[in-house]
Amino acid sequence: MRIRPPAADLLITAALTGVAVLLGQEAASQGWPPLDLAGHLLVGLVNLPVVVRGRAPVAVCLFVLAMWTVYVTAGYWPVVNSFAPMLTLYTVASLRPPRTAAGCAVLMSTVWIYAGLISDRAAMPSVVGQAMGFSLVLVRFGHVARRSAELARRLRAEQEERARHEVAEERARIARELHDVVAHHISVISVQAGLARFVFDSDPGTARTALGTIAGTSAEALEELRRVLRVLRADDDGGQAAPMPGIARLEEMAERVRAGGVPVRLRVDGTPRPLPPGVDLCAYRVVQEALTNVLKHAPGSTALVEVHYRPRHVTVSVTDDGDGAVQDRVRTGGGHGLIGMRERAKLYGGTVSIGPRSEGGFAVRVILPTSTRAARQGDGTSE
Repeated sequence: MRIRPPAADLLITAALTGVAVLLGQEAASQGWPPLDLAGHLLVGLVNLPVVVRGRAPVAVCLFVLAMWTVYVTAGYWPVVNSFAPMLTLYTVASLRPPRTAAGCAVLMSTVWIYAGLISDRAAMPSVVGQAMGFSLVLVRFGHVARRSAELARRLRAEQEERARHEVAEERARIARELHDVVAHHISVISVQAGLARFVFDSDPGTARTALGTIAGTSAEALEELRRVLRVLRADDDGGQAAPMPGIARLEEMAERVRAGGVPVRLRVDGTPRPLPPGVDLCAYRVVQEALTNVLKHAPGSTALVEVHYRPRHVTVSVTDDGDGAVQDRVRTGGGHGLIGMRERAKLYGGTVSIGPRSEGGFAVRVILPTSTRAARQGDGTSE
């Protein structure tokens, strides 16, 4: 059973009082007056306040030293009540600043030396040595305990701050994934729904095709949302995560965007090879966000997706010949959109360039290292 602090203080106080009473019975054999009623009362006044030393350490220490002085002045054996003053001095040193502890130490040493001076049996060099030595040791031990408690509190605060930071990062990661998944598919659905409504009476065949695209896109959106949730659950449970989409699925994405009315060409340069999962997903999300912006802000334009495999990095670019407003293409709020891709690429040592092209249209280009060494040292960005 765990002893809570109040119960521990009660036990310590009872133990100190019991020891003092037992030592008092040996006073006569040491040549000191035995404890009478007044002596037992003073023993109680010295030891019993120890029970509240944690609440008011300085006040308790001063009161105990005062009662010990009265006890010594009455002619009783000083050793009987020496333990309670030492414990209260240690408590002050462990809970209060060093200056306060030093003052209480001087007072205890003074009472200790005073007890030696009024006794004709004491060897003063030994008494002074004990007074100074015990005080210094108790203050030192109390100071170490205080520093340890402060370090423990600081460590707990740092751990709590680190936990809050990790929670914030995890929320941002979830927000990015959900935004990337939903925005692209909803954009395709929105375009197809508008088309179906426009040609519903005049061209039922086109309307049915649009509705079929909506059904397929919404089903794929739900599947990708489930995949994201499975990844998050796997991270929490330490299990194996479901594979996330990557460059190999860019053709599927291009088909959806073509169904939305934007011609998309996909060009791959170099020999395709497996990429680290995070790099693969990052490249996929950048293309997804770029094509989503083309659907939203440059309808009727033509888009080109290019993937260049290099020995130490992969470059993915999305260009279009549309004339959508630049300020609509680059979103800066909320940490999402193309600007949010910079944060995602930075996690893997990559860079993202975003902006209008001199010949017209818009371009998004991401360069991602495909090795740990390249990510750490930087991989040349020249093609």
